[in-house]
Amino acid sequence: MEYAYVRVSTTEQNESRQIDSLGGLNILSSNIYIEKKSGETFKRPVWQKLLKKLKRGDLLYIKSIDRLGRNYDEIQNQWRILTKERGIDIFVIDMPMLDTRKKASLIGTFVADMVLQVLSFVAEKERADIKQRQAEGIEAAKKRGVKFGRPKKKQKKTL
Repeated sequence: MEYAYVRVSTTEQNESRQIDSLGGLNILSSNIYIEKKSGETFKRPVWQKLLKKLKRGDLLYIKSIDRLGRNYDEIQNQWRILTKERGIDIFVIDMPMLDTRKKASLIGTFVADMVLQVLSFVAEKERADIKQRQAEGIEAAKKRGVKFGRPKKKQKKTL
């Protein structure tokens, strides 16, 4: 059976780009799992639901490795569990070299593992950079007098 996992980080983001990349793959719409949640951790409800559905011999499509997650160690771990322990194939659409259906030679496996490690590192680094830029932006805004949070309610004076 073929499945796809589509993830964006927030409810405001649009997943259309990822869904469009699945065109021509003949994946049943019921087998496309869409999640609007940060990739910081794999403790995501839709991801967990998909994991329960996947069986040995299934194929999982993802647009890019950072859509799988944003944590280097967890990406590596999930990849190993899915492919080596559970016998599930993964195809990364933006990086066809990461296609576990191709039972590669030793050198091919080595190169694919290296690419996975590099892309996992980049995904986590990008997440860290985003958090850093966000923190810097908030700090700069506070220095300019921008107030964050809900406005305080005015209390009624009682006599």
